[in-house]
Amino acid sequence: MEWFQLLAAGGISPLLVEARQKGESLALPLTRTDSGLEPLINWYSFIWRPVMRCDDLCAPLLLAAAKDLRRQSHRVTLWPLPDEDGTASRLEHAFRDAGWRVDRSQCDHNHILKVGGRSFADYWAARPGQMRTTLKRKAKKVEVEILERFEPAAWAAYEQVYANSWKPEEGNPALLRQFAQAEGAAGRLRLGIARHEGISVAAQFWTVENSAAYIHKLAHLKDYKALSAGTTLSAAMFEHAIDRDRVTLVDFGTGNDPYKADWMEEDRPRFRLDCLDTRQIRAWPVLARRMAGRVARALQQS
Repeated sequence: MEWFQLLAAGGISPLLVEARQKGESLALPLTRTDSGLEPLINWYSFIWRPVMRCDDLCAPLLLAAAKDLRRQSHRVTLWPLPDEDGTASRLEHAFRDAGWRVDRSQCDHNHILKVGGRSFADYWAARPGQMRTTLKRKAKKVEVEILERFEPAAWAAYEQVYANSWKPEEGNPALLRQFAQAEGAAGRLRLGIARHEGISVAAQFWTVENSAAYIHKLAHLKDYKALSAGTTLSAAMFEHAIDRDRVTLVDFGTGNDPYKADWMEEDRPRFRLDCLDTRQIRAWPVLARRMAGRVARALQQS
């Protein structure tokens, strides 16, 4: 809930849908847009799912929330949803049973590493040979520092590296800094900086929580690409997470960049549910476009 509160404080107006019964409860953190209701997320969000404190009553509570949302909008679009825990499937069933017309599609990828009790040395021995050779040749060319608390100077170095990297312009740097400060205060921040001759050339922003390490941001300076500082820093961050933090999972967030497969070992799908209440006239143009798209795809495949 702290994350949703941060998003709301950053300017996204929340619409919190709650359902309660017999001491059980769930909440759907949403926001109202021109297209209908959407999840309370931004570009930094790994996933979205309901906040649930329920057991056997989850299904009826989800159904009640889905029915009530028809009074709020003609359309509810939810993403990026995990399904390894059944989130996407439970929501899909609830909205269908509530009378919504639901279109489910894969919208993204989530690359992860299940550590499985290995040490970093065991993990590293299984990496591609080119990566291991690169680290062996280039590791001594940069100095690595990993901080577990927020330090303004280190964060400024991260921002400078990011601003001068190949990455797109940061979406909301003030919000990200607030998040890093909060995680640092809680002891969950892992901020890595790689320096060459005193110059910060690569930076990574991770957090560690509940035996899982989350990779939020990474960047390096293009002018220092030959140093492979990103590889050296990544290896140090993985070693810290595996051997010191004793994580059981490393999560690379969303995106299907090819390099992620070198570091991670499993690719989990992320899903989008586009739910239309076809009894409302406002849903008909969207439904028509959806059906036209299906016809066009079918013609292309025939």
